[in-house]
Amino acid sequence: VQVVESGGGSVQSGGSLRLSCERSGYPYTRHCMGWFRQAPGSEREFVASLAGDGTTAYADSTKGRFTISKDNAKNTLSLQMNSLKPEDTAMYYCAAYRGDYCDGYAYWGKGILVTVSS
Repeated sequence: VQVVESGGGSVQSGGSLRLSCERSGYPYTRHCMGWFRQAPGSEREFVASLAGDGTTAYADSTKGRFTISKDNAKNTLSLQMNSLKPEDTAMYYCAAYRGDYCDGYAYWGKGILVTVSS
């Protein structure tokens, strides 16, 4: 199983970015996937998830600004990030869980950098 993130980069405060995560070599396209991030000197934190039944969850800090979605046909997860703030600067990691629920074992991508300048 491979999990590969794409779409990161640099943007000014208030701007937008769209991250993508492709899961390959895994046959169960509806299984939960999610996004986490880790800023320098901080622990990895939850950003958003999309469970097998379509239920979404967001961190309080991203609710209303970020939107998670999934194309099951392409086994690809997306994260639309709007109204970005400097505090959103971090490495963003995609997690692909082995089940409909967003817990338990997950395959992880290597991460992609998002930098938001003020």
